[in-house]
Amino acid sequence: MTADRTGPVVSTTHGAVRGRFERGTAVFRGIPYAAPPFGALRFRPPRPPEPWDGVRDAGAFGPTAPKPPYSEAFAPYLSDPVVPGDDCLNLNVWTPEPGPGARLPVLVWLHGGALTRGSSAVPVYDGGAFARDGVVCVSVGYRLGVEGYGLFPDAPPNPGLRDQLAALRWVHENITAFGGDPGRITLCGQSAGAISTGVLLAAPHTQGLVRRAVLQSGAPEVCDRDKVRRMVRRMATRLRIPATAEAFAGVDRDLLLRVQAEAGRLSSPVLGGPAFGIVVDGDLVPCDPLKALTEGTAARDVELLMGWTRDEYRLWLVPGGLLERIDRLGAVALAGAMARCRASHDVPRGYRALHPGAGTAEIVGQMVTDHLLRAPLHRLADARPGSSYLYEFAWPSRLPGLGACHALELGFVFGTGDTPESRKLAGEGAPRELGEAMHAAWVRFVTHGDPGWPAWNARHPVRIFDDGEPDTAYGPRDAEMALWSAASTLPQAPRTAVPRAPGAEVAAAMRRLRRSVGALRR
Repeated sequence: MTADRTGPVVSTTHGAVRGRFERGTAVFRGIPYAAPPFGALRFRPPRPPEPWDGVRDAGAFGPTAPKPPYSEAFAPYLSDPVVPGDDCLNLNVWTPEPGPGARLPVLVWLHGGALTRGSSAVPVYDGGAFARDGVVCVSVGYRLGVEGYGLFPDAPPNPGLRDQLAALRWVHENITAFGGDPGRITLCGQSAGAISTGVLLAAPHTQGLVRRAVLQSGAPEVCDRDKVRRMVRRMATRLRIPATAEAFAGVDRDLLLRVQAEAGRLSSPVLGGPAFGIVVDGDLVPCDPLKALTEGTAARDVELLMGWTRDEYRLWLVPGGLLERIDRLGAVALAGAMARCRASHDVPRGYRALHPGAGTAEIVGQMVTDHLLRAPLHRLADARPGSSYLYEFAWPSRLPGLGACHALELGFVFGTGDTPESRKLAGEGAPRELGEAMHAAWVRFVTHGDPGWPAWNARHPVRIFDDGEPDTAYGPRDAEMALWSAASTLPQAPRTAVPRAPGAEVAAAMRRLRRSVGALRR
């Protein structure tokens, strides 16, 4: 590393970059790890960037991947800056000591956003606090939506996931020059970023690249290929073109984003429906990643920090009044949730017994959260006792109705709770002590593999982050998990566990629920 009057200079495998010193931390933004994925490379796997001569300025965030804006219902709560340009496969590095001798632990961050939104330029993800605490922090941009996760007969699947793998390889090859240790890389993500993290952990191509992993509000999963194809076909029908990568590549980018937003209007975690997602491709994703991690040998030596927020579903349902609408739909919403979660009638009955006085929306929300998050993360921890650590974020937002919702913990983890973007979810007056405790736990895990509470064992310890000192509870939500295991229609469950409502009846209920909620979201 060298420095001049404008900032530190570091040499990478493709050329030198000049960053900035900010509050004692060296920051490098917008470093390309792959070539712009457009023109001949559109819908194709990432290629290495063209090397450059001289010193490339890395003082500003690079272009963000094409994406539609959040809807009017969600925009007040979530920030998603747009930086125009084609060179969107870039990453950012925060480091306290740029130079090959430091050998510091590394955190690689994959943002969330349902694989359709989000970027590494969101201010909440600023890595300065991690760098000040001795961790080299890297945040990654990758292709989104149909560009990154569309499924076509004439293009390889999962280009967005392949972008993430290319970025991880770039980090492994270059991070020493920024002061990092390639043998101590923690891959970390939230929501879709956590799903991606889990899938990459199971991928044969990533073995040996990751020492530890953090999964925040997301579990390893793959999407049904037909579900993704339906999403692509919906777009193709609206565009009046064939459902091929060649045809999509000829569509104006802004038009493609508008049609994508309309086609994906009902693709929420609660409603299911056609959506973009990672699929089994026989190569990067050869099989179900959760099965590979729990029953196979994939990443057996990787330590895990995993968790959820207490009221994940409230971010999905509160904006735009969806919580009240689902309460009014009552039995229709409950039938839809049972179909979504493949659950018997005993499941909602059990939830009502465990949560007396809860409304339909709360029952539906907790069922879907358990189906998508808590149950698979419990299963993953059960397969790796002694090297897995679980947490629950329970502090409720100061904003009405949000509770401890999805994504609320991010400002606390990154130490960015004072930013306007964090306050959009948390409101005013978030406890500084809670942020200090969460951030310190993540730093300890990235550095030493121990966040500061007991690893998963037969007593099921879960760290609870709320007001006051963090506390370790034993077996929180174990009753729900026992109910889920006994009464849900998981693949190994008996056929008698199938909901009693006829399949056509349940499908009709789901259609009515989607239409009703979709009308409210417009």
